[in-house]
Amino acid sequence: MSAAKNVNGYLINQAKDGQWWLTGSDGESVAGPFPSEALAIEVASVFEDTPAPAARRRGNKD
Repeated sequence: MSAAKNVNGYLINQAKDGQWWLTGSDGESVAGPFPSEALAIEVASVFEDTPAPAARRRGNKD
């Protein structure tokens, strides 16, 4: 296993089974598995997270 690479803010990691994964800086899996490191890097270079939806305001409805 090689050291994780940082591409576009995502880490490229190789799992014990040889597959490649994109993970966030917090270690959470984002995408994968990929059969090669090159493919994981290609996906990470164009990958964009969608922002979380805005929280709904809850007001008193009298």
